[in-house]
Amino acid sequence: MLYAQVVLGIPVEGPFDYIVPADMRARIKIGARVRVDFRNQKTLAYVVGLSPKTRVRRLKSLLEVIDEEPVLDKNMLTLARRLSEYYCCSWGEAIETALPQALRKGRKIPPVKAPPAGHNKNNPQVSLIQDLTGLERWDVYLREIKETLDNHASAIVLLPDINSALAAKKRIETGLGIQAASLYRKEPGEQEEWRQIKEGKFKVVVGTRSAIFAPLSNLGLVIIDEEQDSSYKQDQVPHYHARVAALMRAEIEKARLILASTAPSLEALYLAGKDKAGYTLIPLKSPAEVKIINTQCEYFKINKARTSKYLEDAIGMCLNSKLKALLFLNRKGFATLAACSGCGAVLKCPRCNINLVYHFKENILTCHYCNFKMAAPKVCPQCNSGYLRYSGAGTEKIESDGNRVFAQARIKRMDGAGEPDPKDFDILISTQSIIRHPGCAFGLVGVLDIDNSLQRIDFRASERAFGLLLGLLGLAKEKMVIQTGLAAHHCFQALARQDVAAFYDKELKERKELDFPPFKHLVMVKLRGQKESRVREASEALFKKLNNYAKNGAVKLMAVSSAQPAKLRGNFCWQILLRANSAPLASKFLKKHLKDFSHSGIIVTVDVDPV
Repeated sequence: MLYAQVVLGIPVEGPFDYIVPADMRARIKIGARVRVDFRNQKTLAYVVGLSPKTRVRRLKSLLEVIDEEPVLDKNMLTLARRLSEYYCCSWGEAIETALPQALRKGRKIPPVKAPPAGHNKNNPQVSLIQDLTGLERWDVYLREIKETLDNHASAIVLLPDINSALAAKKRIETGLGIQAASLYRKEPGEQEEWRQIKEGKFKVVVGTRSAIFAPLSNLGLVIIDEEQDSSYKQDQVPHYHARVAALMRAEIEKARLILASTAPSLEALYLAGKDKAGYTLIPLKSPAEVKIINTQCEYFKINKARTSKYLEDAIGMCLNSKLKALLFLNRKGFATLAACSGCGAVLKCPRCNINLVYHFKENILTCHYCNFKMAAPKVCPQCNSGYLRYSGAGTEKIESDGNRVFAQARIKRMDGAGEPDPKDFDILISTQSIIRHPGCAFGLVGVLDIDNSLQRIDFRASERAFGLLLGLLGLAKEKMVIQTGLAAHHCFQALARQDVAAFYDKELKERKELDFPPFKHLVMVKLRGQKESRVREASEALFKKLNNYAKNGAVKLMAVSSAQPAKLRGNFCWQILLRANSAPLASKFLKKHLKDFSHSGIIVTVDVDPV
């Protein structure tokens, strides 16, 4: 008799034993997909083990073996198991996040025979490169990829977004004279590309976050460009981070890991700091002068100005020199608040209960969380007053002000996707999307409001703001002007001196004193449902239950509170924050105590190392 241990892509721990019928025994292999009867439903499952013995008395038989050759090799199964232990999900959920959608849906594919695995003898090492311009690191990338290929190994290169990945693929192919594969979710040919990678037709894979699971054999190198980018964190269960998955895979396959960034995350600095030889800091070489303008001065209070006289003069000098100017504001739209002057009612999204943003050109109010839209009303919906007040400036408002102050200049606004063409503008007004275009160059970069980023209830606020400013500094050729009401903040002082080490030293010191990441791990248990009172009661009950079991100090319950935003897409949201010495320890603790938690009508998810 032969028994198969299988896991399923649902939040239920396995493995589960099934009898392998006699006619399937010759075909079944570990890593293959099968169909099973689970809770009286025909369900896709993944074989993670085969054994002649079982401890279960009454078993069902497998219904079907889908694959003649495994879709998952031993290393990928190990990686998925480690991810499930780290990110508090089932082994099956972790497996499914590593596969193309077509395979997760059970679609049959032609047998794929993977090439034999080589013997990679590299010592797993984490290298960190900080490079302000993003140009010098590419010499390192190409040299390391070539050396990896010369050693008959393969490489994965991760980029934050699809456009960057496609540009990087072209750069690698041109620089090395090879053909590389591109791999990312929702790609029309994702399944076919995945199949060809598994067959060994490509030795280099370039892609976004999910490309870390590319089925390459003999992996020798992983590169993550702009590793601090939040897009590397999965926003669905399991909430894995590509950097953590890459580190796990590099350890399993004895591959090198290179992290590179304009502004490294503190987690990356901490990883590389364990081996000082692995941290390469390319010193800042920005020719730009950094000028800090204090918005607490009388000029701003008296004139209610959005731009200082200094910045306006600097823009004028920039235009006279035939150079381009960039004005940065990380808020879209014309106004961020629409309120009635009579009754004071604020227009909010009915699904998310947050302020609607007014867009002047379309004359609509929009929710930037769920994309709800409505025509801007002419009267107040509450009291029928005929005057609505719009306040708070977005990029549309800055564009309007710019057209008034610099009437002769060509002003263009860029809020998201698209490639800016310097021939089309003299002044560009943009959100942080401009940083994804490192080829752009501006004589002047003006930062209109960064304080909003610094004042968020987020222990990473300073780190994010500093990274954002470093990215903008990389675009400035002569001058960078920052308007802030927090001029003494170490973020701005370090930038003005171009002393990156000073900022990171202070941040790491504060994080260590507070027991925050990267020294400890934070875990967010999120609860959401359509009835606010039930979500609140369930959250408070779960907090009390978990707190009763967290006795040894390795896992500590910190707070239970309403989430921000408190309502999202029609659901009320609450959260429980935990701190732990290690992520697997917290995951094991939560799996044990969430298993018997009754929460009908409420969805519970776990986010380890939230960003």
